[in-house]
Amino acid sequence: MNGTVTAAAATNVGNTWVNIGIFAAFVVVTLVVVFRVSRQNKSAADFYAGGRNFTGTQNGTAIAGDYLSAASFLGIAGAIAVNGYDGFLYSIGFLVAWLVALLLVAELLRNTGKFTMADVLSFRLKQRPIRLAAALSTLAVVFFYLLAQMAGAGGLVALLLGITDKAGQGLVIAVVGALMILYVLVGGMKGTTWVQIIKATLLILGAGAMTIWVLARFGFSLSAVMQEAVNMAGENGEAILEPGLQYGATALSQLDFLSLALALVLGTAGLPHVLMRFYTVPSAKEARKSVVVAIWLIGIFYLFTLVLGYGAGALVGPEAILAAPGGQNSAAPLLAFELGGEILLGIIAAVAFATILAVVAGLTITAAASFSHDIYASIIKKGQVSPDGEVRVARWTVVVIGIIAIIGGIFANGQNIAFLVALAFCVAASANLPTIIYSLFWKRFNTSGALWSIYGGLISTVVLIIFSPVVSGKPADPVTGLSKSMISNPAIDFHWFPLDNPGIVTIPLAFVLGIVGTYLSKERSHPEKYAEMEVRSLTGAGAEKATAH
Repeated sequence: MNGTVTAAAATNVGNTWVNIGIFAAFVVVTLVVVFRVSRQNKSAADFYAGGRNFTGTQNGTAIAGDYLSAASFLGIAGAIAVNGYDGFLYSIGFLVAWLVALLLVAELLRNTGKFTMADVLSFRLKQRPIRLAAALSTLAVVFFYLLAQMAGAGGLVALLLGITDKAGQGLVIAVVGALMILYVLVGGMKGTTWVQIIKATLLILGAGAMTIWVLARFGFSLSAVMQEAVNMAGENGEAILEPGLQYGATALSQLDFLSLALALVLGTAGLPHVLMRFYTVPSAKEARKSVVVAIWLIGIFYLFTLVLGYGAGALVGPEAILAAPGGQNSAAPLLAFELGGEILLGIIAAVAFATILAVVAGLTITAAASFSHDIYASIIKKGQVSPDGEVRVARWTVVVIGIIAIIGGIFANGQNIAFLVALAFCVAASANLPTIIYSLFWKRFNTSGALWSIYGGLISTVVLIIFSPVVSGKPADPVTGLSKSMISNPAIDFHWFPLDNPGIVTIPLAFVLGIVGTYLSKERSHPEKYAEMEVRSLTGAGAEKATAH
């Protein structure tokens, strides 16, 4: 097809059976890999941490696969296509965040923990209250992240299969959820890691091929791509090349942008499913190498999103993108159809589905590990449980989390997924990061400070999100007529917090609460435990070793 994709054509793009066939081929191949790998799952360390046998390069590729979610591929490309420069700020925030993760947590966490984030926090603090708080915080982050992935699945299928009714999209979200449950139940962390490696490779190759294709259409001139995007954007097209189209209209929107940036940059170092990946390597050196490999792969991919976003704006046009069933999330698939017709669309759609499946599998195993290892084994059973019993509970938890994710995804369907992921980052930066940093670097820190910080950060973030314009009260979109809030009925408006992302309030609040809680408590600090943790985190002495098979 040549020329611009019209709004009418955008509702039914490509060949449904080609799209389904390519996706089915990916599912079959990855299921074969997962079943083969599952034969090696003999212990809890195998199920949770892949036996700690992955190399830094393998784990770095898997981290990239875990991190480059549907938000990165679909959400950011759409945000750039529609909002230009302001959309690219997501890419910058997500990438810069890795420097914080590399410098502050990757190596230290690998040396100090075993399976979950709570292992690190409970090393020198009281076990039961800390494990419960950390597990609840982990489950909250995972829930918001899963919402984004499931919403991405609904929007993508709406576009590819021409399913525009909510019931049909809900059914597809349920199918994605069922596949995710199967991957994790069968493969554990090993199977999940290999799915993520395959998906990261496909995603970066697919995005790279589309980037070269877009540039080739414009004589390999990025300036020409941007100029055409300006032409397609209409009267005020120049605005997509400058800051402020989405976040610059008022002082409030600029404050919202600052809040978003804080959440993106600080959130990665507190994401439980990313932190858990550091336990799958045999040494701190490999953990460090993992992050370096991940930064390279993720950085290259985010450079591609700049071309893909402006390319979609130039070749498809913001109007057609917003009119498509998936809204902004449809930009990358519509661009693929414009470039290479049905086949390229089918391949890119399969890659996007693979992205969603791989990320939700990683999230699910993290949540399952947190519940079974921290709540069931350590709190309910007080450590008196066999590793097999713990893994059995983890498998049941996977099923429950999968069902909750499906229900949540149906409600979140239609939201911009880059934005939903930013909410998950906000919860991670508020509830997890302050406690991790204080535990690793502050000798005086105690259990009371940790509980104040985790619960204060978690509760304040969730409350402010519920009463923000994200949930209710946003005006209808002038193009689609749909509400931009999760509750689509404009008559229902209970928001009183003005910002979409509460990070600018909740992140400093959580840091302050950690200090206040520590100094108000009469609990004696344990400098000897801190010294032991410091030696272990910096040298790796006494850290969990790889399990030999």
